[in-house]
Amino acid sequence: MPDFSGNVLFLDRSDINTDEIIPARYLTEITKDALKPHLLEDLSLSGFDPGSDIADKSVIITRSNFGCGSSREHAPWALEVNGISLVIAVSFARIFRQNMFNCGMMAVELPASDIDRLFAEFAGSQTRLETDLAAGRFRVLAKEKKAVFSFVLPEFDRALVEAGGWVEYADAHY
Repeated sequence: MPDFSGNVLFLDRSDINTDEIIPARYLTEITKDALKPHLLEDLSLSGFDPGSDIADKSVIITRSNFGCGSSREHAPWALEVNGISLVIAVSFARIFRQNMFNCGMMAVELPASDIDRLFAEFAGSQTRLETDLAAGRFRVLAKEKKAVFSFVLPEFDRALVEAGGWVEYADAHY
């Protein structure tokens, strides 16, 4: 099971779609590793450079409706192969969210007020997020700033994460 802790990449935009996460022209690739250099390369976001901003990040904090558009597992795979195992947003496209959990990753929804606070207090700073899955808590740290946010995972999603994804869960239960 991944740690779900690490440095944060802030993407201050709603409606980031799967074609922006991993462009469709790479869907013919046959390995996850082939997707790695193309994560978010078509994302149009002022000040964002995928070539340098993704390195050493394992958590994304963004706005609403993350993962909308075409349904494909390639989007979570591109995140996974880049070491990103947790995305936190106000909301997710339903299929993208489930694909994250099916891959043993987490897509966690927080209220808009919490997301607003995270952007206001931590975006623009080197920020680290620590996940306490058992307690359902995120601890966010940047310089002298600290904050704690609670989250809830449905029981089945938690079971998928703890198993390492759908295939591992199915192997253990069926």
